[in-house]
Amino acid sequence: MREKLIGPKREQALKALHGWREVEDRDAITKRFVFRDFSEAFGWMTRVALVAERMDHHPEWLNVYKTVEVTLSTHDAGGVTELDAALAKIMDGIAAQVR
Repeated sequence: MREKLIGPKREQALKALHGWREVEDRDAITKRFVFRDFSEAFGWMTRVALVAERMDHHPEWLNVYKTVEVTLSTHDAGGVTELDAALAKIMDGIAAQVR
């Protein structure tokens, strides 16, 4: 089981993420990704899904047309871990390639 990020480690990890914010009333992080159209959003989700499967770490997400709302939390740890920070960075990198 992974350990939750707390204290300075958590602060440092979250500072390195651009556009991600903590979820109110839950130990999780979230970000809204907006693409040019549905096809671009779905293509991004597909690429992320392949990486997430290899990591065995799956996001909570909602897609409406060109917008994808993502929430990350490591459920068996009960909160945000280094795995969430790593997947968030990967999502950002893939989004930068798509746009």
